[in-house]
Order: sequence, then C-alpha cells, then structure tokens
Amino acid sequence: MLIKLALILIVAAVTLLLSGCGGGDAPPESPPPEEPAEAQQAPSAPEPEPEPEPEAKAEPAPPEEPAGPPRVRVETDKGTLVLELYPDRAPETVANFLQYVDDGFYDGTIFHRVIPNFMIQGGGFVAGMQEKSTRPPIKNESGSMANTKYTIAMARTANPHSASAQFFINHQTNQFLDKEHARDGWGYCVFGKVVDGTDVIEAIAEVATGSKMGHQDVPLTPVVIKSAQRTG
Repeated sequence: MLIKLALILIVAAVTLLLSGCGGGDAPPESPPPEEPAEAQQAPSAPEPEPEPEPEAKAEPAPPEEPAGPPRVRVETDKGTLVLELYPDRAPETVANFLQYVDDGFYDGTIFHRVIPNFMIQGGGFVAGMQEKSTRPPIKNESGSMANTKYTIAMARTANPHSASAQFFINHQTNQFLDKEHARDGWGYCVFGKVVDGTDVIEAIAEVATGSKMGHQDVPLTPVVIKSAQRTG
C-alpha cells in the first residue's frame, strides 16, 4: 500500500514538472543581433571639387574700318561726276565745299567758264549769268596737292585768300597753278579729284563757248549742275 502511494506521488511530481516546462507561452523573442560595426579605416581624401570651367572670353570686336574720304555726286546736263575730297590735305577747304553741298547751294548752278586743255569752272552762277551770294571767303590751303588733270581746286581772285564757292576742274596738268610755281607764292588750292565721270568732263570741255554778260568762255548752251549730294 505504501509502495503504491509512493509511486502515485512520484508520477504526480513528474507530471507537474513536465507541465512547467511544456507548452505555455513562447519565450519572448531575443532582440536582433547588432550589425557588426564597420571596420575602422582611415578617412578617404575628399573628392576634388570640379574646377570651374573658364569663362568664355568675349571675342574682340573687329576693328572699325576707317572711313574713306568723303565723296560728292554731281548730276549735270552732260552726265554724272563723282568727286573724292581730301580733308587731310585741305581741311578748311573741304569743310567749306561740303557745307555748300549740304546747303544745296550748287543745285541749279552752271559751269560758266570752259577752256579746253585748261579747266572748266562752276559753282557761282545760275543760268543768265546771275551770281549767287556766298559765305565769307576762306584761307588758302594750297601746297599739299598738285593741279593735275581731273583734280578739283578752288577758284579765286588775285587775292590769295578770296575763295568762297566757285571751283574748277583741271582739264590738264597745270603746274603753274601750284604754290611752288605761282608768281604770287600761293597758287590755287586742290582739295579733291574726279574719281568717276571723266568722260563727262571731256564732254563739257567740247561745248561751244562765247561771250555773255561781260564774261568770256561761257557755254552758249548752259551746262547745269542739277544737284550735288554727299554719297559718303
């Protein structure tokens, strides 16, 4: 009897022990293992910043073309002349001539004196040999250019500094009009030349001339300057 009771107690004790280790709640999950720290290493050199691209240099502006000599287009009954003027040689004379051009002074004037193999002269009279009023005369700037064929020069009186509006175009080389050859020591100031229309000069030189209103070598049929305008 005692042995049976002892066996019952042993069985009960084993049962209790097994129930304490068996199916109850699952144990709490263990925290996730920490990730291993990265191995220490020397800090790497910083990546170099990209160098700034050089600023594009502006292309230098091309040098301005120097302005050429001023030119005047002269429309006549016989055709068109183009005169090229040289202010570097005779600045006051060119400025004076261009002022008359800009004022329209020469429009309607005539070539009132024509002598073949010498010169043709104009710029002071209108048809009927009526003389136009002018501005005050200018100083004589002769000496820098010669009176060669087809050059344009200022007409004047015996006073070397009396030129105003009238001019002439040499129909041949006239050295005796140059300063170094002139008897008065001044000569006649050349300030430009005909660069287009020399055939017109030749046509004017061939016109019939005579006396009119007390003037000699006047074209019997007027040769009119219709207009004179700057072209450059």
